[in-house]
Amino acid sequence: MSDAVQPTAAEVRAAAEAVKTALDRHLAAVERRSGEDDPAVYEAFNQLAAAAEVYDELLYDRYDEVTPFEIPGTDDSLPPYAGPEEPNAISVLIRRDYAVAEPQRLLAQAQRVEAAEYDDGPGADEGAAGTIHGALGVLFGEFEPDEIASRHKEFGLEEGDSTLWVTAADEPAEPGEWLEVPFEGVDPQRVVCRFDVSAVFDDEDAEDGEDGEDTGGADELEDDLDLDEDEDLEPLDAER
Repeated sequence: MSDAVQPTAAEVRAAAEAVKTALDRHLAAVERRSGEDDPAVYEAFNQLAAAAEVYDELLYDRYDEVTPFEIPGTDDSLPPYAGPEEPNAISVLIRRDYAVAEPQRLLAQAQRVEAAEYDDGPGADEGAAGTIHGALGVLFGEFEPDEIASRHKEFGLEEGDSTLWVTAADEPAEPGEWLEVPFEGVDPQRVVCRFDVSAVFDDEDAEDGEDGEDTGGADELEDDLDLDEDEDLEPLDAER
């Protein structure tokens, strides 16, 4: 880097002072936080990370030195909350991924639902439940998403990643306004909180268990939940 674009010593000093200020703000926010997901703590954390990153870069450019701190990446994180302090409305955005692990089980369950609804209707091969995509439509039309999540193995599905975002709004949306594009136009600065579930976290926990932690109980429970391939499926509630 040329001397013409090098930061001055004063700029490095100012960046160091900004880190000190951000540290004080972060500690103050932590001391008076209202809960685990306090937006003030989240905002102070991001400000501290940004200030530390600026200081680290200027320090290196000016003196070819680095700090001993690992600066959290911000590319995949949400920006500080900038929505209303007292939202008049919220939107809950949920995505859950599944793999079709047992197609025949999925088809069988959907056909049971279809048979219960249409006693004299089309057969399994002719009805919607005769194909995988049709069976998915039948099951997700019959059961709430939360029930699908809790009974996914029964429906031949395997869980993948999931995420839930709660976003703040000034006013509730007009009826039918967003149905065609439900996840477009989300302002990251209005996300009040988010909760993620991923196999990545499970892998990390498994690595921790390699140090001698007994994980046999979890394996036994999973074995108990797995249905035998030859076991008859219990009938679904035809009254739904």
